[in-house]
Amino acid sequence: MDMHTVVSGEGAKRGLERVVVGDGRATGVTAADVVAVARRNARIELADEAVAALAASREIVDALAAKPEPVYGVSTGFGALATRHISTELRGRLQRNIVRSHAAGMGPRVEREVVRALMFLRLKTVCSGHTGVRPEVAQTMADVLNAGITPVVHEYGSLGCSGDLAPLSHCALALMGEGDAEGPDGTVRPAGELLAEAGIAPVELREKEGLALLNGTDGMLGMLVMALDDLDTLYKSADVTAALSLEALLGTDKVLAPELHAIRPHPGQAASAANMLAVLKGSGLTGHHQDDAPRVQDAYSVRCAPQVAGAGRDTMAHARLVAERELAAAVDNPVVLPDGRVESNGNFHGAPVAYVLDFLAIAAADLGSIAERRTDRLLDKNRSHGLPPFLADDAGVDSGLMIAQYTQAALVSEMKRLAVPASADSIPSSAMQEDHVSMGWSAARKLRTAVDNLARIVAIELYAATRGIELREGLTPAPASRAAIAAVRSAGVEGPGPDRFLAPDLAAAEAFVRGGALVEAVESVTGPLA
Repeated sequence: MDMHTVVSGEGAKRGLERVVVGDGRATGVTAADVVAVARRNARIELADEAVAALAASREIVDALAAKPEPVYGVSTGFGALATRHISTELRGRLQRNIVRSHAAGMGPRVEREVVRALMFLRLKTVCSGHTGVRPEVAQTMADVLNAGITPVVHEYGSLGCSGDLAPLSHCALALMGEGDAEGPDGTVRPAGELLAEAGIAPVELREKEGLALLNGTDGMLGMLVMALDDLDTLYKSADVTAALSLEALLGTDKVLAPELHAIRPHPGQAASAANMLAVLKGSGLTGHHQDDAPRVQDAYSVRCAPQVAGAGRDTMAHARLVAERELAAAVDNPVVLPDGRVESNGNFHGAPVAYVLDFLAIAAADLGSIAERRTDRLLDKNRSHGLPPFLADDAGVDSGLMIAQYTQAALVSEMKRLAVPASADSIPSSAMQEDHVSMGWSAARKLRTAVDNLARIVAIELYAATRGIELREGLTPAPASRAAIAAVRSAGVEGPGPDRFLAPDLAAAEAFVRGGALVEAVESVTGPLA
């Protein structure tokens, strides 16, 4: 099981069992549909409207194929070879060849959920009626997904322009009964064998169909949608851990007052401050910042938590807007227009998606960075306002959480490297015909790693903050904090005490955060967080 299958964001809580493609909605599918198919194996059905749109666009392609004039993608070669007119008897071979030659990926296998997302999104575009693909090809795509057959797709091969060509080609290859795929039992076998066992006939591609199956931004879009689902949970979790750290450090919650955030009206900032304030309601630890030594203000990592997390939330809002627009798009080249024209275009360029993927990696890195600074403050006896060094039981004999912070710092350092934009790069391809590319697939791949790291960083802050609160003897934490501590302890994450093998505790804390259990525990007291 890959890491992301255990994440449960808002989209994953909808409990979708069936997704209908092309039922008249503006987008054809929603982000929640993508998550349901990719992560929960929701069953796919084609709406009657989709089948009608497929048939209508295919009639246009068939009519153009019968004409002597060359039409790109229908009766010509591809890319830099588009100048050659292809005769009728060679066109089936042409479509098979583009799939075989473009299925040139290398490296490790891509996660099952990513492959399912990109296949589903390609099916969504095929069903838009702008690609010229026959209804039976679309139905085969749905059948393969419903059978739990997942083509083997490799890490490297997409430049994010002309779409995610190599990844989608490996998927199209499996539809032809060629290449390798993972069966519903998780075993990798020849795709032809898996199709036969599922009673699915391999597709025989006709004019334009090979090109239409591999010319889209579906891989990077699928990873964007799933990253947003993950980050929705992680940003709420980070608001909770920031509040717990504030409590453990005997900070003040006055900086979270709504009127302070209203005069700098960034919506994400206000939401994060409101979440922290809700968690801290009724705390007996906040406001004690003058007890041990004069402290006019808390450190930036505590006081500015809503500003940093809020900026990330606003970045997510922009990324969702881009994702929604892309979900409403029909990305192919050429496209079939309602008036019967088949026109070349550049809509396959991944720049809009690539930019926000990179933007999210920057925001996630900064959220991880500020969380690590709060953890370090909790462990430093000179800055923790009375907590024992490294939150150790018997400092000197015990090292406490000293090396947990090392691990957290290593994760933050990697996140900073992952925040370097992929979309700022471009390497020309196809004999300079495709002379500017987006690198959006690369941006998506590194964002997935960043999201994984962020979950670990937040988990370590949770581990330190809950221990810090429990070490504040004689002071009563907020009801929501008590609920969080009780839940994380029930999940197998131990509290204060002598040193022990720490890695299992951290792994349990990570699973607790990643699965949304921290948010659920707090919301049982606060109600829904923003």
